[in-house]
Amino acid sequence: MVMFKVSRVTTSPIDGQKPGTSGLRKKVKVFKQQNYLHNFVQSSFNALSPERIRGMTLVVSGDGRYFSKDAIQIIIKMAAANGVRCVWVGQNGMLSTPAVSAVIRERVGKDGKKASGAFILTASHNPGGPNEDFGIKYNMENGGPAPEAITDKIYENTKSIKEYIIAEDLPDVDISAIGITNFTGPEGQFDVEVFDSASDYVKLMKSTCHLSSDDAGKAYFRMRSVFDFPSIQKLLSSPKFSFCYDALHGVGGAYAKSIFVEELGAKESSLLNCVPKEDFGGGHPDPNLTYAKELVARMGLGKSDAKDEPPEFGAASDGDADRNMILGKRFFVTPSDSVAIIAANAVEAIPYFSSGLKGVARSMPTSAALDVVAKHLNLKFFEVPTGWKFFGNLMDAGFCSICGEESFGTGSDHIREKDGIWAVLAWLSILAYKNKENLGGEKLVTVEEIVRKHWATYGRHYYTRYDYENVDAGAAKELMAYLVKLQSSLTEVNNNVYSDISSRDMASSLVPRPGDPSYTRTFLGSSLFSKAYEHFPNISSLHAEGIIKGIRSDVSNVVKADEFEYKDPVDSSISKHQGIRYMFEDGSRLVFRLSGTGSEGATIRVYIEQYEKDSSKTGRDSQEALAPLVEVALKLSKMQEFSGRSAPTVIT
Repeated sequence: MVMFKVSRVTTSPIDGQKPGTSGLRKKVKVFKQQNYLHNFVQSSFNALSPERIRGMTLVVSGDGRYFSKDAIQIIIKMAAANGVRCVWVGQNGMLSTPAVSAVIRERVGKDGKKASGAFILTASHNPGGPNEDFGIKYNMENGGPAPEAITDKIYENTKSIKEYIIAEDLPDVDISAIGITNFTGPEGQFDVEVFDSASDYVKLMKSTCHLSSDDAGKAYFRMRSVFDFPSIQKLLSSPKFSFCYDALHGVGGAYAKSIFVEELGAKESSLLNCVPKEDFGGGHPDPNLTYAKELVARMGLGKSDAKDEPPEFGAASDGDADRNMILGKRFFVTPSDSVAIIAANAVEAIPYFSSGLKGVARSMPTSAALDVVAKHLNLKFFEVPTGWKFFGNLMDAGFCSICGEESFGTGSDHIREKDGIWAVLAWLSILAYKNKENLGGEKLVTVEEIVRKHWATYGRHYYTRYDYENVDAGAAKELMAYLVKLQSSLTEVNNNVYSDISSRDMASSLVPRPGDPSYTRTFLGSSLFSKAYEHFPNISSLHAEGIIKGIRSDVSNVVKADEFEYKDPVDSSISKHQGIRYMFEDGSRLVFRLSGTGSEGATIRVYIEQYEKDSSKTGRDSQEALAPLVEVALKLSKMQEFSGRSAPTVIT
C-alpha cells in the first residue's frame, strides 16, 4: 500500500473566484494559472466543517471536457490531504451532472457508506478545449448544488486564503480502469474507487427507493418505477415512430447507448454525436436551435429542406447532460411549454408521479405556462430565482415534484439537479401513453398535436429569449442600472418619450434651465413635470405619446415593474437583484437579466412573453406574434446603444 505525506503550500488570494449560479467558470488558461484551482478547492474544503470532511466519501467527476483529467488528479491529492476517506470517480472522469446527484443520493460503496458531497467539473453548455471554458462547483449531501450560504463562504475564503493542503507525493490514479486503489497517510487509509459511469444512473431511471407510510403511519421504503421502460420500448419499436437523440459530443453520449439502445431498443443510428469529446467536437454543446444544427436540420427545422423525412421525435442535451431540447417533426417545443406539458401529463404518463404531484416550480424568467397548469390542477406553485439550488430546497421540504427553467433545464425530485435525459424519457413516456391504444393504428399522436392540444386547454404563452453574449461587463451593468432607473416612475415609461436624450445620460436626472428647448422634452411626465408646467402651461399637448406608445402603439401599458426578490419559504433566506421585470396590462412580460453562467464578459438575456387564451389565435408564428414586444424591449432598454450589438448572439 502506497504511503503519502501531507504538505502545506503557501499561496495568496486570486481575484475573481466568485461562484456564479452554477459554480466557478473561467477559460482553461485561467484555471491553469499557478494555484488557481488549488485555491478554489481548498477554499471549498475550508467552507465545510472539519467534521463533515474527515472520513467522508467524495465524488469527483465531470463532463470530460479539456483539463478535467488534470483537475481530477489535483483534487484527489487535496482530498487525501484534507482528511477525505474515499474518492469516487466515474470511469475516465466522466459523470453527467444529474448522474453525480444520483450517485450521491443512491450509490452505496464497498464499505456500506454513501457519498456526502461532490466536486463537479463542468462548464455545462459552454464550449470546451484548450482555449475555451472550464468550470467547477460543489454539490452537497442531498445531491444538489451548494446553497448561497456555502458559496458565499467559499468566495470569502478565496479572498483570504494563505495556504492549501495537498498530498503531492500521491501517485496519479488510473481513472480509465474500474477498481479501487488503496493508499495510506497520516490519518489512515485513503481509497480511490473508479466505477462505471452509467450503471447507477440507468438503475435510477428504471426504479428508485421511495419513502412511504402504512395505514398506521409507520414509515418504510419501497421501490418505485420512475419510467415505464416496457411502454417506451413498445413506442420505439413501432414502425410508425422514429427517434433521434443528439448528445452534442457531451457526456450524455456515455448514457445514450445504455438507455436508448440497450434498454429501450432504439436503433443505434438514431444517436447523433454520442461519442464524448474533450472539445465537444469543436462545437458549442448548447441544446438550442442555433447550436444543435445537425439535429435541427434532421428534424426539418433547418434553413433548407431536410433530405429525408424527419423523425417523429428529436432531443438533445448539453455538455454535462443536464439541459435538454425537445423537438417534434418540424416543430420546436419551448422549454417553458415543455415543463408545463410534462406537469400536466405526469400523473397519468409517468409511474413515479402516479400518486400525485406535491407541487411545481419554475425560475422567474420562465414563462407562466406552468402557473396556468398549477392553477388548473390545484397544485402548489413556486417562482424562484435562476439556479437549481432554489428548487432543491423546495424538494427537500416536500413542496415540489416537477420544476423547470427556460434555459432548457427540466427535472424532478428524483434527484437535485436538472436532468436532460430524464426530460427526454418524460416526453417519450407521454408519447407512449398518448399512443398506447394507437400503436397499430394508421397515425400516431405527435409532439405537435400534444402541444397544440395543451394550448387549446391552457392557452399559449408566446415566448422568446434574446442572448447577447460576451458583452462588455461595464456596459451590461449600465444597461441594467438604466432599466432600474426607468422603473422609478411608470408614468415616465407609459406617458413620456425621451427621443432626444441619451440613455447613458439618465434622462430623468438631467436638469436643463427653463427656456431651453429641451426642457419640456426632459421633464414631460417626470417627477419634475410640475415645475415644467409652471413655465409651459400647454406642455401636456406637446408630447402625448409615451416611451412604449412611441415605439409601438399596439403594445399595452406597463402596470408593474420591479427587481425580482425571493424569500425562500423553507429557510427564509432572501435573494435580491434576480432580474428586472416589466409587466403589462394584458399579461405580457419583459425580463432583463445578466447570466451567471459565462466564463468572461457578460451575457445579457432578454425574455419576452405574451399570453394568448383565445384558441383561435394560438397558432401564430412565435416571432411574428412577439414582434411588437421585441421592438419595445430592445428600444426601451437601448440595447444597441449599451451593448454595441445590432443583433443578439442567440435567439431561442
